[in-house]
Amino acid sequence: MDRTSSDLGPAAIMGAATPQSTAQRPQPNTMPIAILGPTASGKSTLGLAVARHLGGTVVNGDPYQAIAGLAIGTGQPDETERGGVSHVGYGVLPLASRPNPTSFGDLARGWLSASREPVLVTGSGLYLRGIWNQLNDFPQVDPALVERVRRWGGELGAPILHRYLAAVDPIRAASLHPNDRARVQRALALHLATGQAPSSLLSGPQTGIPLGWRVLVVTPGREQRRDRVVARVAEQVRAGWPAEVARLVAAGHGSDLMALRALGYLAWMAGGNPEKIQATVVQETQAYAKRQATWFRNQLPGASVWDPDAEPLEAAFFRLGLP
Repeated sequence: MDRTSSDLGPAAIMGAATPQSTAQRPQPNTMPIAILGPTASGKSTLGLAVARHLGGTVVNGDPYQAIAGLAIGTGQPDETERGGVSHVGYGVLPLASRPNPTSFGDLARGWLSASREPVLVTGSGLYLRGIWNQLNDFPQVDPALVERVRRWGGELGAPILHRYLAAVDPIRAASLHPNDRARVQRALALHLATGQAPSSLLSGPQTGIPLGWRVLVVTPGREQRRDRVVARVAEQVRAGWPAEVARLVAAGHGSDLMALRALGYLAWMAGGNPEKIQATVVQETQAYAKRQATWFRNQLPGASVWDPDAEPLEAAFFRLGLP
């Protein structure tokens, strides 16, 4: 949970280190590493361990973790959680940012290319496609059109909008839960803005793992994943997530939170019984984690997997080909 964003380049970190002989220094890794997995799976912990092992850099691949002010709710690692390892891309964008997969992909590729031994960490399959340059050009959508579709969602409900989406793009509709309001609305707005099926815009010339990447998907068992989400949300509440939301609203950022629709923030904004809000956030997060796990299983079937609750860290290193 990042309180102060660190974007120091790895050269600065390495320059401050005690000089070592060339033989002792970590040698450059010719293949970047991606640590993937659903929220609360433990991918950030593994990414940190891999980067420390390599003398490298953890690179953020999550658009919400890149936005300043959302430290607790999006799980940006704080200084303690960074463990003295260089992290880039966390909390570096203003709250007014509206990153899309293409623009964020450009940013992340810049961070990767500037980092020593980069270890990309993300749970977003769509934004991972952007980072891997596997998307067609992603058009900008007029904010007024986005707001119009959002109003429709408020009046009709997400399941009705999902039916409309299924009529114009059955492929994209099949990949979304009918109650996934934010993504259903974004898909419809994209269709209305372009006249094209959103699924055609979200697919690129290639899919799967790009040549030259080492990938490991962190995959706890289903029950363990649910328990991890419960524990994560409880820890975020203890760390002050409701207060973080209240501060942002008091500072005039309520409209930014509404536009970003980061997981859990709107529930805390709505107010009410804190225990009921926490239960709602847990339910939403568990549903999201399930969709993430399904995406990685279906879209990256050849990727190596690692269960953090059943296997030692050495097994993860072995599957990444690390010494």
